[in-house]
Amino acid sequence: MTPPARILGSLVASLCLATPALHAHAAETATSPGTPVGTTALPPALSLPDAGRALRLTYLSTDGVTGKGTVPVTAEVILPPGKPPVGGWPIVAWAHGTVGIGQACTPSLHPYSARNSKYLAAWMKRGFAVVATDYQGLGTTGVHPYLNTRVEAYNVLDSVRAAVAAVPELRNTVMIVGQSQGGGAAFAAAAFAATYAPDVNIRGTVATGVPYFTPALGAQLTAAAQVAAPVKYDPLVVYMLYLGASLAARDPAFHPEDAFTPRAMAAYNAASTTCVGDMEQKIRDEGLTLPNAMQPGFSKVLAPAFAAMAYPTLKLAQPLFVGTGTDDRDVPPVLQLSLVKDACAAGSTVQAHLYKGLDHSQTVNASLPDSAAFTQAVMAGQPVAPQCAPVPQ
Repeated sequence: MTPPARILGSLVASLCLATPALHAHAAETATSPGTPVGTTALPPALSLPDAGRALRLTYLSTDGVTGKGTVPVTAEVILPPGKPPVGGWPIVAWAHGTVGIGQACTPSLHPYSARNSKYLAAWMKRGFAVVATDYQGLGTTGVHPYLNTRVEAYNVLDSVRAAVAAVPELRNTVMIVGQSQGGGAAFAAAAFAATYAPDVNIRGTVATGVPYFTPALGAQLTAAAQVAAPVKYDPLVVYMLYLGASLAARDPAFHPEDAFTPRAMAAYNAASTTCVGDMEQKIRDEGLTLPNAMQPGFSKVLAPAFAAMAYPTLKLAQPLFVGTGTDDRDVPPVLQLSLVKDACAAGSTVQAHLYKGLDHSQTVNASLPDSAAFTQAVMAGQPVAPQCAPVPQ
């Protein structure tokens, strides 16, 4: 996932030296969320295959941790090739999955993975431009508030506002799309939009591998882990360590030894600066699992972080597509299907798809044919057939 040193070095240098291409005066005076404050060209190596113009955008977003004031956030804006349609390109607001919480992990400083490149290129071929936020604390100062749904939602919604203001080829017609952490961010953006950004014209939301946490579900997962057959690698440990390290950066009362065992402390200490691929390998090398990495009272110690994962409402104003792999170990299907059930009960229009034998990553591109039909319907203003009890396909 790490680009060659020369690419990263030249990009960092260009970001430090480049004069913002637009809104230079606004950078000094404007404080409204969604205000663009500067752009630089995105190197081709960091763009998507067969794309048109690509930019790295800096914009202001409400500080999602405090709910007050604004902070700078970065994003990519990648246009399809050729002439835009009348009114401009519609937007896919892409919410990325877990990369880590340190500055070295910032998505816009790295090439897209092969999986995400294929996935987003498919959306471009559907006629969408991509607006991809890095999230607060990635690409700018600070530590990323990992899995904080308010942070993620504000960043996604403000990235759209800023991109539309900064790039005349775009139009305010939006599909919110995300995977894993980004699946939660996509759901959160749709949930916050009615009160935070009613001006953003959302047509629908597509989420794969979407996390959903309640205390009851957390207790269920913990109990299952205690009696499950031993595993060599448990991805949930990676996410727990990132949650803890992120919480420690903003809460001086947090004591990691109360959440993590001595065996896990070396990995915990690495979590603030280690990106996800290396973090996964570290967990494998050290044989960490939930039973041997987490203290018995970890859920109480990490309660503030779990609370920040909650969605403000489960009733979305626009239709929701959820794609779940039956073999997903990163976000167990019980969590995703519980969200589908609860969102349906709350009155959301949900079309859920269950992909037999596929894991967390495989589900992303496997869902493309189904999300294409869903997207065509919502973009045309046609009704979407609800599917709240999906069967494996």
